[in-house]
Amino acid sequence: MPASNRPGVTRQSMIDAALRLLDEVGLDGLSVRRLATELGVQSPALYWHIRGKQELLDGMADAIVTAAGMGPPADGEPWQDWLARRSRAYRQSLLAHRDGARIVAGAAWLSPATIRMFNAELAGLVKQGFPPSLGLRTISTLSQYINGFVLLEQAKPREPSADTADRLTALTELFDGDSSAPILAAIREGARTTGDEAFEHGLQAFIRGTAAALADRAEDDHVP
Repeated sequence: MPASNRPGVTRQSMIDAALRLLDEVGLDGLSVRRLATELGVQSPALYWHIRGKQELLDGMADAIVTAAGMGPPADGEPWQDWLARRSRAYRQSLLAHRDGARIVAGAAWLSPATIRMFNAELAGLVKQGFPPSLGLRTISTLSQYINGFVLLEQAKPREPSADTADRLTALTELFDGDSSAPILAAIREGARTTGDEAFEHGLQAFIRGTAAALADRAEDDHVP
């Protein structure tokens, strides 16, 4: 039996194995040859299912996106609640895999099924009063925010930083001993630029801004 037809070697099993391998070696260590070794086949066997590494990466991105649980708002669910729920799930799906945000950000295409589901989500916003253009910009811009946020979270760790007290001392010296500098006050208050609290700040600011844009659009539509 040809290696490409042996049981278990399918496009889906390749993507599943590639995601497991991604968690072990990261995007920079992932290759078709290494995946073939993982699956116990020769590299040419995989090209029955993909045309190259980019197509493999696209399939992995598609799997990460859909794992978040796509779909329009549930019956009676306000768009604000749906957008928050969907965004949190999407972030967790990206974080579930090493370099998950890099995989999705570099995707060249998503599957027809995923595009149809995206259209269903957009239709759900339209049903709640969004013009199609505003709905599209809302979903795409929020997705870009989440991708960028997780890219930062998943960036290669830097050298261990000094503790908060040492950082405050160094920064105070930078500001010529002015301990009232806003950046110092923010650090003392525990402000961070990554993590759940920072993510929620950006998410809620985005939702409030979208609500204002939707209200302005509705007002413009009623101007005689």
